[in-house]
Amino acid sequence: MAYDEDLAARLRQLLADEPNVTEMKMFGGLGFLVAGNMAVAASGQGGVLVRVDPSLSEALLKRTKAQPLVMRGREMPGWLRVGGVDVRTKRQLLSWVERGVGYARSLPPKR
Repeated sequence: MAYDEDLAARLRQLLADEPNVTEMKMFGGLGFLVAGNMAVAASGQGGVLVRVDPSLSEALLKRTKAQPLVMRGREMPGWLRVGGVDVRTKRQLLSWVERGVGYARSLPPKR
C-alpha cells in the first residue's frame, strides 16, 4: 500500500515553517526529518509513524490510541503508529507532529 498523498500534504503544510525539514521515502511511506532525524512519516500502511522519546512510549500507548511500531516481530520503543482515523483533524495531527518534531529537535543533528 502506498502512503496517503493527502496526509503527506497535510504533514508538509504543518511543517512548512519548521527549519531544517527534509522529506525522504522510507518505511514504505514518506518521512519528514528534522536536522536529519526522523520526526513523523505518512506511513505506507496508513496513518502516521511518529518518533517520540522512548521513555515516553509506554505512557503514550496507555493514554492514546497509538500502537507500537513492530518491525520483524519486535516492538520498537520510541516509534509509534497512529491510525488514519486518529489523525483526521488538524488538531489531532498537529499533536503528533509536535511530539515528533520536539523529539527530533532534541537529538544531535545528522549530516
